[in-house]
Parts: sequence; structure tokens; C-alpha cells
Amino acid sequence: MDSSKKTINVKVNGEPYEVSIKPKMTLLQLLRNELGLTGTKQACMDNSCGACTVIVNKMAVKACSVLAMQVNGKEVTTVEGLASKDGKLSILQEAFLEHSAFQCGFCSPGKLMSSTAMLEELENPTEEDIRRDMEGNLCRCTGYVQYLEAIKEVVRQRKEGSK
Repeated sequence: MDSSKKTINVKVNGEPYEVSIKPKMTLLQLLRNELGLTGTKQACMDNSCGACTVIVNKMAVKACSVLAMQVNGKEVTTVEGLASKDGKLSILQEAFLEHSAFQCGFCSPGKLMSSTAMLEELENPTEEDIRRDMEGNLCRCTGYVQYLEAIKEVVRQRKEGSK
């Protein structure tokens, strides 16, 4: 083994991995280049666009700004981990489809991950909460209305389901 490499253990989408990495490798590079999980998009590489958002221990983070070493012993969820093992889409993914929230699709994985984390944190987010959550995820295609409507639909469905 290369002496400049370090071994980390991380659970990604429920699967355990032991990976030897260079200390300066980002989580984004680990996911895309080492684990082949290309749903997490590489765009700005300076923490400003949100295309690379994933969930680490239930918190949305921008994978380009996190070193892979920092996720040693942690659990990471990527967009590939949102659907069930049998391929059934999450309620949020379904809502994105129903509301045409996918345009070019480049920012969609980050938006899905950010929204998933928000919906896990907040039981009943307001429109203001949703808009604030979307601030960290840039989109050049949709104008955000479709994303907003999709997320609000999930909130409505959850309210109806709890009655």
C-alpha cells in the first residue's frame, strides 16, 4: 500500500466500504471516482452550487467541501440511495417527476438530497423553510417553481397521511 494513503471505513447507501485514499481526496472524488456513484454531480468545486449535495449522518453537506477522511466511520447517502432496493422511487423523487422538477437534471440530485435532509429534519416545513433550503442549490433551468411545488406536495401528502 502507498504510505501516503490512509484507509477509511464508510457506509454509503447502506453498504460498508473500506477504501484507501489520499488524505486530500474530497468526499465527491471518493463517491464518483472510487465508488462509481456518479449521481452526485461535480460542478463548481468551491461549495457554491449544491450540485454535489449528499447526506452525511442525516445532515446535508456539499461533497466538494468535505474531505473523504472526515466521513471515516460515518454514514453517507447519495441520490442512488434514495430509491428502495427494489427500485421504487422515494416519495420526493416521485413528486419531482410529477411536477417536472427535472429539466437538464444536473442540479436535481443535489436538490433531492438537500430536500430529503430538510424533510427528515422538519416535520412540517413552511414555504419559507423550503425556499431557504433551496438557496444553497443553484438551478439555471427551472426558476425553482417546480422544485418548490414538488416539495410542498410531499409536505401535503405527509399531512394527509397523518390524519
